[in-house]
Amino acid sequence: MKFTATAFSALLLASASLYSCSPNPYASTNRAHKKQLKAYAKELRTVPAINPKESMLPLGEHWVGTTNFSMRKANYVVIHHTAQNSTEHTLRTFTLPKTQVSAHYVIGRDGKVYHMLNDNLRAWHGGNSRWGNNTDLNSSSIGIELDNNGAEPFAEAQISSLLEVLAMLKEKHNIPAENFIGHSDIAPVRKVDPNETFPWKQLAAHGFGLWYDEGVVEQYLQPAAPITVLDSTGTAPVLILQPLDSVSTIPPHFNPKEALRIIGYDTRDMPAAIRAFKLHFIQEEVNMELTEKDKIILYNLYQKYL
Repeated sequence: MKFTATAFSALLLASASLYSCSPNPYASTNRAHKKQLKAYAKELRTVPAINPKESMLPLGEHWVGTTNFSMRKANYVVIHHTAQNSTEHTLRTFTLPKTQVSAHYVIGRDGKVYHMLNDNLRAWHGGNSRWGNNTDLNSSSIGIELDNNGAEPFAEAQISSLLEVLAMLKEKHNIPAENFIGHSDIAPVRKVDPNETFPWKQLAAHGFGLWYDEGVVEQYLQPAAPITVLDSTGTAPVLILQPLDSVSTIPPHFNPKEALRIIGYDTRDMPAAIRAFKLHFIQEEVNMELTEKDKIILYNLYQKYL
């Protein structure tokens, strides 16, 4: 199924018309939002010239404004669960200045989408985080919060709306498939969201995130098959296992820590990185140890991220 930015915009416009039929309980915070946008717009319109009265720099005779610039470009989408009890609870949290947290989108269990902040503005959703060499995900990502208490499965209507939002964002911002990630991926020491019931495999099937090749992994897990040969006399049969080079094996030089780092994980706390990896890609027995199957999956993914 392919969703377009045009179709999603129509959905948001239809939702807006419904909102206009009843009083908006967030009218006051919406006014504060617009006031803040107006202040930022005024600042952006200010000619960026150094005040000669405040600087000893030798300045040019004229201000020269470049014609080559653009708005903030989002290159990642970070998915969260709210760990709260309702959509209304989260919306209130994100409209109280004292909380200092926000997201671009909130999606309720019923599938309703709240677009709280323009994609080109910086929401405060990632906190202290890291993905690869990027240590400021708030400045380069779009945050999506899913109404979920952290221990429950995600509702079908919610995931359906999420897929539409992701399709719109991927088309609009040209976000690479591998850059759809979770909060726990970028903050493995602090966070475990979205929880282990989140359908990462389903998202990957739609082009949002990568997934391992299950058939290839099963080949690695095949036991060495026994074969019968004759002994040195050439008369007595002997049962042996086939040579290792006829069974798929991980190269002996494979380094799980390096593989996790290549994917993007912060491996300074290796146990936390392993747990975050398993939360995303294994989703069972989520702990801080890699089993042989986990290593095979990691090796397969590592090759995709190279």
